[in-house]
Amino acid sequence: MSLSVHLTRPWLLADLGRPRRVLSFAPHRPGFATADRIVWREVRNADLPPELDVETWFSAELGQNGHSAAVAMLTSRDIGRYQVARTKVAGICVGCVATVGLGNAERIGTRRTTPRAGHGTINIAVLAETGLTDTAMLEAMTIVAEARTAAVIEAGLMLPGGPATGTGTDCIALAADVGCGGYAGLHTALGEAIGRAVHAAVTAGAQDWMAEQGFAPNPTRLPMLEEANLD
Repeated sequence: MSLSVHLTRPWLLADLGRPRRVLSFAPHRPGFATADRIVWREVRNADLPPELDVETWFSAELGQNGHSAAVAMLTSRDIGRYQVARTKVAGICVGCVATVGLGNAERIGTRRTTPRAGHGTINIAVLAETGLTDTAMLEAMTIVAEARTAAVIEAGLMLPGGPATGTGTDCIALAADVGCGGYAGLHTALGEAIGRAVHAAVTAGAQDWMAEQGFAPNPTRLPMLEEANLD
């Protein structure tokens, strides 16, 4: 598995081993791009005042640190709490790196009107060691999102409308070589491998965040986010 992870605060780097096709909705180099790494930049509120042009600032930060050619994401989650999961199904290797914070959790189809108790997001980088078409990469992205959502629901963080399903600022970046693989659904080995790796990484990250915030498992009453006292 070519995926390796390097932490040098405030940067977390997922090294893809060589240039790959990356599909993402990351704030830096979104859409389809070619990159040999996916990076996180950890931020705090003080780093991003309301008047700041975040895109310009982020681009400058990336350039000063040699990451302009990377696909890059921002997070207020402690990047030292990153999770890595690797799996292999029918010869297809998949690796996932995830940082998981649920402080700005949301439930699909709703938006909270009460003040958010804290900040945090789920940023996911996935490397599939196989060649894929554009269509298969799009399908694979849906598997990443489904696995993330399942892990968040299973974490059991409750919002007024029901269990949280994600956060308001989640980001996914999926890397693979260009190739002829045309399918990545749940019936495929690739879909199974992606789902297994992403679910494992996000589950571990969500459990870590819940424990860090003092949420104890309770089968009769799931924790409500508004009860948290988050920094």
